[in-house]
Amino acid sequence: MTPELLAFLHQKVNSFVKWDLVRFFHDNPHTKDTVENLARYIGRDVKTIERELNSLASADVLKREEISGLDIYELGEDKAIRQLIAEFIEACHDRAFRVEAIHHVIKEMQFSPRHDF
Repeated sequence: MTPELLAFLHQKVNSFVKWDLVRFFHDNPHTKDTVENLARYIGRDVKTIERELNSLASADVLKREEISGLDIYELGEDKAIRQLIAEFIEACHDRAFRVEAIHHVIKEMQFSPRHDF
């Protein structure tokens, strides 16, 4: 894994939901849609998607725009980030890369025991 892709993974695509979203927007680069619709498209919970969409927007991977009181998300315009996304998705076709990327995402998520009383 190149240092650039590793940094992209650690700094921007550091959860499996973000990975799903980045793949979705890569495959559908002209999509502009709401949290609810995006959650439905990728089969995830609306609250989780909203948090991760906002994080990706803060990281300049996505662009968030408010239209008529609704947040609309689309792929960001930064050419360097778009190139990293394309390289990341292409690299994901290689099993060894995916295994390494999954390892880094799990490590980055820092799973800890839950304390539900």
